[in-house]
Amino acid sequence: MIPPDEPLWSHSFDTSLGRCGIVWSEHGVVASLLPDASLARLARRHPTAKPVTELPSHIAHAVDGIRALLAGEARDLGDIQLDERGIPEFRRQVHALTRAIPPGQTRTYGEIAAALGQPGAARAVGRAEGDNPFPPIVPCHRVMGAGGEPTGFSAPGGVETKRRMLLIEARAVGQLAGDQQPLF
Repeated sequence: MIPPDEPLWSHSFDTSLGRCGIVWSEHGVVASLLPDASLARLARRHPTAKPVTELPSHIAHAVDGIRALLAGEARDLGDIQLDERGIPEFRRQVHALTRAIPPGQTRTYGEIAAALGQPGAARAVGRAEGDNPFPPIVPCHRVMGAGGEPTGFSAPGGVETKRRMLLIEARAVGQLAGDQQPLF
C-alpha cells in the first residue's frame, strides 16, 4: 500500500485518441488513464497527487510511449516501472503476463489463467483486467473473452475503444491487408 503521506505527482497530456493522465510516485507509475472526457477520475483516486508540467525523464518516456502507441506505432511499454504496492499478488501476475503480450497480438482471459497455472480462473483474470490501474501500460485491451471476442472494457467508450486500439495496433504491425508491404 502506498502510504497516504507519500508524495504523488500527476500530469495530463494529449494523444491522438484524446486526453490521457498519469500519476506516479518515487517508485514508479501508480496509475494511468486512457482518454477520458474528464480527468476527474484520476483526481478522485489520487487526491493528493500534485499536478506538474515538468516531468522526470522516466515519466516523460512513459508519456511518449503512450502517445506513440495510441498514434499507431507498435510500441512496447514493458520497460515502464510500475508502483504496484498494495496490489494483490494475483493481479500483479496478471499484469506481468498482460504486459508480455506484444502489440498486434491478443490472448484470452482463459489463456492468461492457464499461464498462471489456474485454468479455472478466467473470471478472476477478467476482474483483474477490469480493475487495471495502468492502461495502456498494462495493455488489458489485448485480452479477449472466450473465442477471441472483445468483451468487457472499462475504459471510456467500452468495447468500441478496445476495438479501436486493437485496430491501431494491427495496422502498426502490418496485419491489415491494405497496410502490408508488397512481396516483390
